[in-house]
Amino acid sequence: MTTAAPLRIDFVSDVACPWCAVGLASLQQALAQLDGEVRAEIHLQPFELNPQMAPEGEDAGEHIMRKYGIDEARMDANRSAIRERAAVLGFAYNVGQGSRIWNTFDAHRLLHWAGLRDNARALELKQALLRAYFSDGENVSDREVLVRLAAVVGLDAGEARRVLDSGEHADEVRAQERRFQQAGIHSVPATIVNGMHLISGGQPPEVFERALREIAEKAAGDGGARG
Repeated sequence: MTTAAPLRIDFVSDVACPWCAVGLASLQQALAQLDGEVRAEIHLQPFELNPQMAPEGEDAGEHIMRKYGIDEARMDANRSAIRERAAVLGFAYNVGQGSRIWNTFDAHRLLHWAGLRDNARALELKQALLRAYFSDGENVSDREVLVRLAAVVGLDAGEARRVLDSGEHADEVRAQERRFQQAGIHSVPATIVNGMHLISGGQPPEVFERALREIAEKAAGDGGARG
């Protein structure tokens, strides 16, 4: 029997992307289903949907309608679809009237810092940021919110504050963003497995499960052939 090879999963996403929240929850559910079959580690990669967003943010509804050229009815239908998908995955999507979109660059800097220290904690921080934004309506550009969330997942609050205040990891985050854009990633979420297999969008868990099983089996077979 072929043993599945370990997989590196680069999950390219933004904190202010609802389908990224759906996609990450789906991916994690798929990996739970594949426990014992597939060994995988998720590496979070930055992508900003709105890199020029002002510090004060913007009304989410107005922004979405203008950016995508849709009317309020279409926007509400899209939100309902996301809300239904999220609910199935146990994620509360509470975006609605009065919600705002925020700049996410500091959140990505904090995630980069977390990933350098503890990849599992970074993933917990990502989940906390997504819940704060989509479930609780918090301002994820507010450094007090970011420091609090870092502490909630077991990261050092003082060090998190120092990183945010210093501007540290700005160059690294921008370099990673450019790297994936140059590789052809222009929409998120994008799930890249072993640097070569792309799964686009917030797919259902069964799609991730099937794809990851096939990739792992092929990787194990290729490794066996080389060995």
